[in-house]
Amino acid sequence: MNTPRTEPRPVMLGVSGAAVTGAVLATGAGSFLSWVKHHSKQACETTDGLCFTWWDLAAIPLTITIALIILIVVYKQLDIRPRLAVIPPTILLAPLPLVAAQTTAGWWAATIAGGAWSCSLALAAWSRYRILGITASATLLLASLIVLYR
Repeated sequence: MNTPRTEPRPVMLGVSGAAVTGAVLATGAGSFLSWVKHHSKQACETTDGLCFTWWDLAAIPLTITIALIILIVVYKQLDIRPRLAVIPPTILLAPLPLVAAQTTAGWWAATIAGGAWSCSLALAAWSRYRILGITASATLLLASLIVLYR
């Protein structure tokens, strides 16, 4: 008799924790990048030519590093595995849904998109929900590409 495998780990705790983490990271990254833009505008106000501040050059690597560290720690606590398969697409592809949501509806939509993006990719970590998670992630990515490039 073939019995379906039961997941030994709690799915709802991991998925909801990933959603909250994604929403917090999206809000934090948006606020930080907005602050960097404001700081750069103030610092380069008196310059007529090309002007870069230290924050302009370090903003993206710093944001990615902080997000990577937070996701590693939180996903380890939530027991979301394999982290090597979940965290890189979460970080590397997240700017597309976040920017699409930000440009169409503002910072609160980017927060929701960050939560939905992290939630859908974390859902793909469980074998029982892998198709649903990958489908939700692909749908969110395709919708963001349509919003950005139409």
